[in-house]
Amino acid sequence: MNVGDYVVRKSYGRDITFKIIDIKNVNNEKVYILKGINIRIIADAKKEDLEEVDEKFSGEKDKIFNSRVNAAIKRVMVARGVDTNRGNKSQKIVTENEMTFGRPGKILHVDGDPNYLEVCLKVYKQLNLNAVGKSIPEREQPSEIVDLVKEHKPDIVVLTGHDGVLKRSNNYLDLNNYRNSKYFIEAVSNLRDYNSSYDELIIFAGACQSCYENILDAGANFASSPNRVLIHCLDPVFVCEKVAYATISEVVSINEVIENTITGIKGIGGLQTRGKYREGYPKSQYQS
Repeated sequence: MNVGDYVVRKSYGRDITFKIIDIKNVNNEKVYILKGINIRIIADAKKEDLEEVDEKFSGEKDKIFNSRVNAAIKRVMVARGVDTNRGNKSQKIVTENEMTFGRPGKILHVDGDPNYLEVCLKVYKQLNLNAVGKSIPEREQPSEIVDLVKEHKPDIVVLTGHDGVLKRSNNYLDLNNYRNSKYFIEAVSNLRDYNSSYDELIIFAGACQSCYENILDAGANFASSPNRVLIHCLDPVFVCEKVAYATISEVVSINEVIENTITGIKGIGGLQTRGKYREGYPKSQYQS
C-alpha cells in the first residue's frame, strides 16, 4: 500500500473510506496515516487492519452521510422556496416578494485540508452563499486568522480541518489529548480579542472529536464535538447556511441549526446567535 491509496479499516467494519497520506516507521513497524474522505479525521493503522478499495467505494457510514447531505441540501432549498427540480424560485414567492431583495451573511471558511475546502466551496455555491475559502494548516490558523478577517470582512468565520482524540485518552478536557483542538482554541481567542461581539462576528470552530467545551469557552458561537464523535466535512457549511439566511431581527434556534447538520447533536453544538440576513426594499429595476 502506498500514499494516495484508498483503504478501509477491517476492525471498524469497513465503515469509512480513507486515503493514505503518510507512512511512518514506528518501532521498526510501518504505520499508515489515514485521512477520511468525507469525515474530518486523521487516523493511523497497521497494514494488517487495512483493506485497499476503489476510490468510489462507500462504506456503510459513508452511504448514510451521503444520503443525509442530499436530504439537507434539498431541505434548505425547499425552505427558501426553490424548485429543486428546476433550480428556480417558485412563481408564488417571486410574485409576493418581487419588490424585496436580501443579502445573506458573508462567510470566510479557513480549512486545514484543501480537498475538504474544495468540496465545501462547491456546496456553498450550490446553496447561493457568498463564501471565501482559504486552505491553511491548523497550526498556522491562529497567527493568520485576524489578518484574513480584516482583509475579507466576513460576517461568519469557519475554522476547521482535522482533529481527533489521541488513543488511550480518558481526560477529554486535557488539550494535550487532541491533535489540533489547541490551534482552533487559540485562533478563536485571537478573533475574540479582535471582535468580542458574538453577533457581529460569528465563529464556528472544530473538526472531528474536537474539544467542544474549551472551543466554546474561547469564544466560538458553534463548535464540535459534544460527544467526541466524527463530523462530516460539510457540517460547517450547513451551520453557516442557517445563520447566513436567518434575518438579523431573530435569534437563530440552536436546535434548528443542529438539525440542519449531518451529524446532529452529538457532533455539533453552540450558543444563541443572531442571524445575518438583511432584507432590502425596493429592489432595483436595473438588477436581475
